Amino acid sequence: MKLAAHWQILISLSLAVLLGLLIKTMGLQDSALFSWVIEISSLIGKLFMNLLKMIIVPLVISSVIAGIASLHGVKGFGRLLGKTAGFYATSSFLAIILGLTLVNLIQPGLSDGQPNAVVKEAFESYEPDAAAQAKIEGAKAAGDEQSGSYAQLSGFFLRMIPPNIFSAATNNLQMLGLIFFSLCFALAMTRLEKEKMTTLRDVFISFNDVMIVMTNYIMKLAPIGVFGLLLPVVVQTGGELFLSLGKYFITVLLALGLHMFLVMPLLIRLLAGVNPFAHFRAMRTALMTAFSTASSSATLPVTMRCIQDKAGVSKGTASFTLPLGATVNMDGTALYECVAVIFVAQVMGIEMTFAAQFMVVAAALLTSVGVAGIPSASLVAIFVILKNSGIPNAETAVVALLSVDRILDMSRTAVNVWGDSCAAVVVAKSEGENVLPNR
Repeated sequence: MKLAAHWQILISLSLAVLLGLLIKTMGLQDSALFSWVIEISSLIGKLFMNLLKMIIVPLVISSVIAGIASLHGVKGFGRLLGKTAGFYATSSFLAIILGLTLVNLIQPGLSDGQPNAVVKEAFESYEPDAAAQAKIEGAKAAGDEQSGSYAQLSGFFLRMIPPNIFSAATNNLQMLGLIFFSLCFALAMTRLEKEKMTTLRDVFISFNDVMIVMTNYIMKLAPIGVFGLLLPVVVQTGGELFLSLGKYFITVLLALGLHMFLVMPLLIRLLAGVNPFAHFRAMRTALMTAFSTASSSATLPVTMRCIQDKAGVSKGTASFTLPLGATVNMDGTALYECVAVIFVAQVMGIEMTFAAQFMVVAAALLTSVGVAGIPSASLVAIFVILKNSGIPNAETAVVALLSVDRILDMSRTAVNVWGDSCAAVVVAKSEGENVLPNR
């Protein structure tokens, strides 16, 4: 009997973790054989990521245009936009408040009521490797450009309307612009004569069907690709700061877990009457893919397949809510930003008033959307918030946090994708769709 896709991926994840821990524990990563194994695994993982990224642009264009064209014009689009934006704003706000509450209750930056001296010293003196330094420099430059609420908002709108749609299609920073163009194209298409509009719509629907078939073929390689992505991460994860940052690490994971397994299930149960367990079963493959790739955009083809084939959401609703969510809805990222900033403040001995923490909440909401298209987006956001909050040692603090960031990045990506899928289900249910039938 053939194993289901999610079981294949889970087995692949488990094997990668076990082999990675074995190599790390026995110190075999520098040997010729295992160095070659890790290098080949990394290549396989990158090839799988490239396959997923290769189909993002045509999938987004075809799915958004085909979906919006079937919504009967501006009226249907406006209704869907309002519901989607309302849910995304609500879930992001709840995620940030949860993170803020936990980081104040647990106080991971304090030891016996005082700033953690070990972590503070590390923040002031940590020396990153070349790869980490490159990330920091890029994030710092982007953070300087995005500093300030006006800059964040203006940058968001400038990316939303690209001057060159072909450039936007080849640059992931402009994915929001690609979606905006697709929406405008679809809405304009509905104003054509019925015969012309129907012909053009059928072309995009068929194009979208082809992309779904390609997604299915690529997902057959998922177990191998996931193994290749995760093995090098397990071998490389760790470092001198891991133990001292353990309390912070656990705080972030706990907050993400509560949002994913408590807050969001309550939302979809209350707002849509959907069984959260049934929805989780439907989204298993997408969630494991999100965790292993650490990319909402790369997971988008898998998310769309799961939400339509297993959750029963229509193509029209899925085609609008999911691409938009993969670009602007970042529950996990917003939560993480809030916890990280308060943690750094605690370590540096900065007491943040209620007003100051409220500003962190507002900044986390803005930056989780405003810098979502920038590589190392969370680093950029943390730089922006720390800079605006007047907290010292921002650069070295974020460098130090990188030592435990990879696993947290994978976890918050899974939360981001889960939030997108929950939005699609709630919106679909409000539109009268038969979501998760007989499950």
